[in-house]
Amino acid sequence: MILSALLTSVGINLGLCFLFFTLYSILRKLPGNITVYAPRLVAEGKLHQEDHFNLAQLLPTSSWVKKAWEASEDELISKSGLDAFIFMRIFIFSLRVFSIGGIVGIFILLPINYMGSQLSDDSDFQNKSLESFSISNVDNGSNRLWIHFCAAYVFTGIVCYLLYYEYGYISSKRIACFFSSEPLPHQFTILVRSIPVPPGSTCNETVEQFFKEYHPSTYLSHSVIRRSSKLQSLINDAEKLYKKLATIKDKIETSQRQWCDGCLGLFGHKVDRLDLYERRLQDIEDDLRMEQSSLSGKEVPAAFVSFNSRFGAAIALNIQEGINPTEWITERAPEPHDVHWPFFTETFIKRWIGKLVAIVVCVALTILFLIPVAIVQGLANLEQLELWFPFLKSILTMAVVSQVITGYLPSLILHLFLSAVPPVMIMLSSLQGYISWSRIQKSACSKVLWFTIWNIFFANVLSGSAFYRVNVFLEPKQIPTILAEAVPAQASFFIAYVVTGWTNVASELFQLLRFICNLKGRICSGNRDDDFEAPSFPYHSEIPGILFFVLLGITYFFLAPLILPFLLVYFCLGYIVYRNQLLNVYVPKYDTGGEFWAKVHNCTIFSLMLMHIIAIGIFGLKKLPLASGFILPLPFLTLLFNDYCRKRFFPLFHGFPAECLVKRDRQDQNEGHMSEFYDKLTRAYDDPAMMPKNYTGGRNNSPTSPLLQPCPDV
Repeated sequence: MILSALLTSVGINLGLCFLFFTLYSILRKLPGNITVYAPRLVAEGKLHQEDHFNLAQLLPTSSWVKKAWEASEDELISKSGLDAFIFMRIFIFSLRVFSIGGIVGIFILLPINYMGSQLSDDSDFQNKSLESFSISNVDNGSNRLWIHFCAAYVFTGIVCYLLYYEYGYISSKRIACFFSSEPLPHQFTILVRSIPVPPGSTCNETVEQFFKEYHPSTYLSHSVIRRSSKLQSLINDAEKLYKKLATIKDKIETSQRQWCDGCLGLFGHKVDRLDLYERRLQDIEDDLRMEQSSLSGKEVPAAFVSFNSRFGAAIALNIQEGINPTEWITERAPEPHDVHWPFFTETFIKRWIGKLVAIVVCVALTILFLIPVAIVQGLANLEQLELWFPFLKSILTMAVVSQVITGYLPSLILHLFLSAVPPVMIMLSSLQGYISWSRIQKSACSKVLWFTIWNIFFANVLSGSAFYRVNVFLEPKQIPTILAEAVPAQASFFIAYVVTGWTNVASELFQLLRFICNLKGRICSGNRDDDFEAPSFPYHSEIPGILFFVLLGITYFFLAPLILPFLLVYFCLGYIVYRNQLLNVYVPKYDTGGEFWAKVHNCTIFSLMLMHIIAIGIFGLKKLPLASGFILPLPFLTLLFNDYCRKRFFPLFHGFPAECLVKRDRQDQNEGHMSEFYDKLTRAYDDPAMMPKNYTGGRNNSPTSPLLQPCPDV
């Protein structure tokens, strides 16, 4: 790729970013868009729709930037939880790393690369290849390569120091949030599986007898899990009918309610849909009552067991309960609203098959993704594109067309294809039997991350000049050489990929899909502002994308430092945009207590190791074997640092120490409000599908009265 093609990509993406920012600053103030651009504030009752319109609303403003910038970390934690705080710390960590790396890379390494003569590029500056700014242009055996060697050591030290600082700072925040939070049910509860139920007894009786005998001073209550998949299906049908009824009740004209009871609503007798749906609701209510009454004996050998102290729950969690280690298996309980109930209704064989299917589909998806990678590589190479489509030769010779195709289209296509991966990974993770939505998202996050690294980084690298040597890649000794040949050659593509990331961040602010759905709903079906649900933040798709850019920045730090300023722009945009979204758009559905940071740490260590392996190979190719040998201690030192961090910080994210648990328990007892909490705790883990339901969909109800509501306790 030549420099003018990169500048074309920068211009296109800057224009799109400006367009999205302008549209957002206007549309967020217009009537009807409040549920698109501030659904969280609407759900919390902090913001209401304004029906009046004035011309001042059409003027773009930047006041939202100031509000997003001024929000403190404590405010972000209190509103969005520790996971949101961790997410924003990724941007802060990245900005610190690449600000320091950018100073070294742009002002020291980039001039050295440009002054080299290895590639002999005599083109004018605008038509120079981007490889002229990479380490590939430095002469073989040049002593200037020792500057790159020193930069690799300095940059590794900076990354490790900042990583250690962030790990320590986040750990302290996690402990502080633990002491400042109210008592939460999952802190006092564990999940017990594989309960051995003796003949003639029930799971409920077995659990109560066991924990009263072996944990007599701390055991509080338990909730046995039942197979409620059919019941949940009935509830889902009822909720769909509820939405239909709510829409029909908003239509005043009776003629709009008419419906034929025949095929596809086109044939048969005309009926009032309001009466039809109310009768169906009544039928579902009867089925619900019958199913709930029949579930008393359909127990699953698993239960949520609650204790009267956090320390008591921690003891039960971390010791073996029975003589047989395959029975009375304990694990941490998720938050009550985070429980994934279908996990308990599936049999072991179905869960095993689900895991196998997830593995097979992941492999198949990885192979199929090579198709768009091949397309992208073809677009990035004009000579290859002319060979495939000779009839386009006259068009491809046009400067503007060639610059757009090579500088913008490849990365855009790859971003579009990659956007379809996170939903698939969520579906596959849900098949693997995780007991909570947070664990499903963490599993999907790992899948998306490694899928991105393999298919976007390695597949693009190996599909270039080194693809014909992929068999040699299986020989460990050849890996540094192969990567050293292939990775710098793809620097221009990844720079353009980072630039396209700017538009992705801006589109997150604009919320194009939600805006279109909201507009369509208001025009076609007259959706009300209260007929919506505020979305939760998609950590499984956003974290992998950011970490991949971190990998690119670390890997290309000394190979092609030209990527660094574009990365800094991306992280600056992301910092402002995502703070705004977390405060105004997304509602936290769960909080893992910052467990996502382990993935950030591991990916950063992997990126450093990859940089070191490439450095070993690149100094060998550049006829500087002494530097290649002196780089060898660097990956081992990085691994030692990683091992220290895992021993120093990781246990704090796996669970809280006894010192914290006992202090917090004593603090609660001294405050004297635990009796009310214990009453709520005994019912916290009851299956929502087992709660009584009542349908009140009569004609005389107001259009806004709920049709589905829990029965009052008796």
